[in-house]
Amino acid sequence: MKLALITDLHANRQALEEVLAHARAHGAGQFAFLGDFVGYGADPGWVVDQVRALVDQGAAAVMGNHDAATVRGAQPTMRPTARLAVEWTRTQLDAAQLAFLAALPLAQRRGTTLFVHANAHEPAEWEYVQSRAEAVRSLQATDARHVFCGHMHQPMLFHLSGTGKAGDFTPVPGVPIPVPPHRQWLAIPGACGQPRDGNPAAAYALFDDEGMTLCFHRVPYDHETAAARILAAGLPPEFAQRLHDGR
Repeated sequence: MKLALITDLHANRQALEEVLAHARAHGAGQFAFLGDFVGYGADPGWVVDQVRALVDQGAAAVMGNHDAATVRGAQPTMRPTARLAVEWTRTQLDAAQLAFLAALPLAQRRGTTLFVHANAHEPAEWEYVQSRAEAVRSLQATDARHVFCGHMHQPMLFHLSGTGKAGDFTPVPGVPIPVPPHRQWLAIPGACGQPRDGNPAAAYALFDDEGMTLCFHRVPYDHETAAARILAAGLPPEFAQRLHDGR
């Protein structure tokens, strides 16, 4: 079965629509959502409803830091513009949508696979996996063979052997990478709703749990409309500019 790994949706309806369509066209039989469904974008209610419907159909979903801030209050470390987005988002969600976000787990284990937003070693602290050392720390915190997380907004892939030797790959979109279970793997699909690697196309990945391959994808979408909706909602213009620049 092919599992679509989607993270950092950030209330971007236009990006999510295209990613879901692309994943289904490429054989996705199930979905895993790795957090940050809200924040920055203009369509939090629509995005939450889409994720909630797919969870009802068996999809995995975990809480991200923007989801946590929306239901619990913004963190003091958040930048002023991010805090503004959190407060605006709260006004856009109904009680059922907020309850869905509040009930999300920080991590979800399915068989030998672990889903988490930020990292596996301290998921509630929201620390980024930015390097091989941080990836190793996460992998050593679990016996899961495949760890899938988000938070970084950039596609990344790390591995750890049974002897403790670590390595990393630079994913090439559309090229399947073997991820056999004799190693541990940590993959970050990149952001669906707000990429920050210089490429504005939405990012996600497909995990084939039978062939044991992982394929990263980039999907162009109507980022002009998504940006215009951000401005029309009165959100900070920098959120719209990021969609144009992919940064």
